[in-house]
Amino acid sequence: MLKYIFIFLMMSGSLFAQSSLNFCTNELETFPTQSGGREKPLYVLATETIKYITGESKVGEFSSTEAFCKLSLKAFGMPLDLPIKVKVDHVDVRKALGLNSNETHIPINNLVEKKAIIPQELAKIKENNSFKKELNKVQGRLQTYEAIISARAWSIPITQDGKIQFVPLSEFITEARISSAQGKGSNPIQYLFQEAKENYLKAKGDKYLLELKYYKWNFFTWALLLSIIGIMLFIVTKNKIPGAIVTGLSIALQLTAMSMRVMISGRAPITNMYETVMFSGFGALIISIVIFFMRKEIVFVVAGLAFNVLSLMMMKFANGMLDEGISPLVPVLRDNFWLSTHVTTVILSYAALALSWVLSNSLLIRARFKNVSSGDYRYEVDLIYTSIKFGVVLLAAGVILGGVWADYSWGRFWGWDPKETWSLIVLLIYMAILHGKYTTWIPAHRFVPLVAGAFMSVMMAWFGVNYILASGLHSYGFSEGGAVFLGSFFAVQIFVLILCGKRSTAAA
Repeated sequence: MLKYIFIFLMMSGSLFAQSSLNFCTNELETFPTQSGGREKPLYVLATETIKYITGESKVGEFSSTEAFCKLSLKAFGMPLDLPIKVKVDHVDVRKALGLNSNETHIPINNLVEKKAIIPQELAKIKENNSFKKELNKVQGRLQTYEAIISARAWSIPITQDGKIQFVPLSEFITEARISSAQGKGSNPIQYLFQEAKENYLKAKGDKYLLELKYYKWNFFTWALLLSIIGIMLFIVTKNKIPGAIVTGLSIALQLTAMSMRVMISGRAPITNMYETVMFSGFGALIISIVIFFMRKEIVFVVAGLAFNVLSLMMMKFANGMLDEGISPLVPVLRDNFWLSTHVTTVILSYAALALSWVLSNSLLIRARFKNVSSGDYRYEVDLIYTSIKFGVVLLAAGVILGGVWADYSWGRFWGWDPKETWSLIVLLIYMAILHGKYTTWIPAHRFVPLVAGAFMSVMMAWFGVNYILASGLHSYGFSEGGAVFLGSFFAVQIFVLILCGKRSTAAA
């Protein structure tokens, strides 16, 4: 039916084929559309969709908006071929699809030819492992591509019974609409889209464009730059005021970006892996400033800035691991009270423990390559001890609140789910270290490497359950595929412990 509309367009002399190249431009970025139960600019939908399919924000020389538009026009018979390559993260899935282990993408035409392989492989798998989840993801990417080229992924606002409703592009471009638009502009398609946008703006305004500003203004990128400058200023200059000003600006930018995200989503920004990384980096910086006012030690702020930089770098560059899209919540996450207590408390505890990790590794490395007096060593051990106390109190509260949430959501307080189990393991490890230090059972020269190594348990609870185990009730909303990242983190941390452990003993 859609291809008959294309024939009608050509016969009507609209020159649709020739003008399609001019129609699919970045001017469409502000066009209102609906996806995932939310109204958003086309730029956001196109970027999220193209990145979901390909892992990239562009297709060849075309922006995501241009590519999304051109692919949508294929439904009307437009002879447009774009170099779409579908992302495949899991090594076993690549093997099943006939790819080499180092090939991370498969051309869309090849995937279409081999799409029968996916349900065949899924039928063989009984457990919910990472291989099955990646097969489902690849299948979902293919289905998303098919929805685009059939003009079902792009919804258009229309006025019906005095209200704005959204219909798929395939239902919006009809012979009747095109005939009614003849002679009202240089191109009837452009006229229909312009009219649809104007009617939407009259009825609902331009609040949906806040999401476009959120993505375009790149607050987190600027905050990353300011946090790096803040660390340099605190280390290089004796006057701490410039560093404090830059740190304040970084906090303001991050707070603005998170506030915009809350306004867009209508919920706390802690419901997927991207948001937990975002919130933990910000939380670590805030906690470090709180401890600074208590202990009057600028080293806490530097440590907070350091972890903040690491978090912002992950958000910026770890696109294969973290999805920055604002997605609808799964049902278990829709109770905002428990979401804002349990999850927030746990993430803040990880932020506080991250401060102890930064401080302990810094001390280990400095003791390895410089002379650190016993007095300075014991003083910095006391600073690390302070960070752990904050982290343990917050984590204990988070585990208890998690049990209450589990009873509310699933009807049981504790079920030995992998996430629950690992959170308990982390709490027990840090409580043992905390009490060992308090009773002098753990001397200073053993305390520092223990704290540095203990953060690997945090990373396992935070990322490993999702990226390595990829199972359990808590794997909702999270992306898989970060096993290499986690393995690299463990390897680097173990190397630091081996390299610096003995020297640390001598320093103490």
